[in-house]
Amino acid sequence: MSTLSTHVLDLVSGLPAAGMEITLWSGDERLFHGITNADGRCPDLSAATGEMAEGTYRLEFGVAAYFRGRGVALSDPPFLDVVPIIFGMARATAGEKGGHYHVPLLVSPYGFSTYRGS
Repeated sequence: MSTLSTHVLDLVSGLPAAGMEITLWSGDERLFHGITNADGRCPDLSAATGEMAEGTYRLEFGVAAYFRGRGVALSDPPFLDVVPIIFGMARATAGEKGGHYHVPLLVSPYGFSTYRGS
């Protein structure tokens, strides 16, 4: 069993992405829907999901709506609308990280990156 957190950084402003919609899915089941706080985090995510079983999950980030809400001019349709990150939570083996998964998103209207944080 593991826990999950996320953090979104706006690469246009260089600041945390406050006010971005985030949804967590397991298959077709929506496990969480929320909005990032002033620090670009969603503390309700951990509280809502608690200990999570090993498996495949999908975090969806409402990127286009976020940037439009900040007055950034986007094409129609936008290059990035919703950014899905599909990731797996595996049982930890000797020498591997385990127990907590942090999935940060670094994003602009035209690109993004992620990694497994701590």
